[in-house]
Amino acid sequence: MSEELGKSSYDCDICKESFFEESKFNQHKQIHRGEKQHQCDVCGKSLSDKNSLARHKRIHTGEKPYHCNVCGKSFSDDSHLTQHTRIHTGEKPYSCDICGESFSAGNSLTRHKRIHTGEKPFPCDICGKSFPENFSLTQHIRIHTGEKPYNCSICDKSFCNDSHLTRHIRTHTGEKPYPCDICGESFSAGSSLTRHRRIHTGEKPFPCDICGKSFTENSGLTKHKRIHTGEKPHKCSICDKSFSNYSHLIRHIRIHTGVKRFPCDICGKSFSDDSSLTKHKRIHTGEKPYHCDLCGKSFTEKSGLTKHKRIHTGEQPYHCDICGKSFSQAGNLNTHKRIHTGE
Repeated sequence: MSEELGKSSYDCDICKESFFEESKFNQHKQIHRGEKQHQCDVCGKSLSDKNSLARHKRIHTGEKPYHCNVCGKSFSDDSHLTQHTRIHTGEKPYSCDICGESFSAGNSLTRHKRIHTGEKPFPCDICGKSFPENFSLTQHIRIHTGEKPYNCSICDKSFCNDSHLTRHIRTHTGEKPYPCDICGESFSAGSSLTRHRRIHTGEKPFPCDICGKSFTENSGLTKHKRIHTGEKPHKCSICDKSFSNYSHLIRHIRIHTGVKRFPCDICGKSFSDDSSLTKHKRIHTGEKPYHCDLCGKSFTEKSGLTKHKRIHTGEQPYHCDICGKSFSQAGNLNTHKRIHTGE
């Protein structure tokens, strides 16, 4: 048992996970001993104790017997209610002894400390990928198994993650419980609010470790890094052409299907996607909404501004994997590579 700012924690000597309640620690140890004597009669999953089985079965029944007496929100587990209540009280009793950040739940502190240590003690036994928490591993394994145990009672759509189901249900109810305290815009998911606030703060917490460019979202960084790696994981099933971005694949498929659902209300020309229509309409309006903050030149498309700014910065993010020469535009790199291939 170790001390963390006056709070006792129980540390598993096998997987290093920490617990702040002895009962949960004892339940956890049964996982390593392989003791799973309590089986769910709905899906067949085995659990280490009857309390875990009771909590698990609420996934199937949807039962949420624990109610918040402040806002009325219900929970399937009493510990989740305890954590939720701290949203109202602002209580954060668990503090990180490295950076001082505080948390409302002990397991949040345990997960947070792995940011400092880099520890990922939960490996996938199918593909080998490791995770800093068991919950993330459980969700990841569903990629391999295809399991989607969370069902929408309104439209029967299924999800691998209960939080995804919660967000989905809000598309039916229209609920947007996360308001921005700066501009007042509301969102159906807390993560959407977090991303939105970066518009106001200018925060870009996801830097590229190759060129240093930063992004407001991890997904933006992932897409950007494909410029450096050349990875194109989204493949067309009709012509085998590959794309670095899923939305580009969707637009490409419409070339094969001929679907053009977006007509211009000025000239009648139709387009396969709304972004192409938006760009097209600027021909009529003359709008150039993308401005260079260095010289003031304006562009009709963001990609035009991005290319232009490389004149000022000297950035050359496209590298030849044969001779190492760099270029500011992908087209110039492709032209250069023909010197090597003889095309």
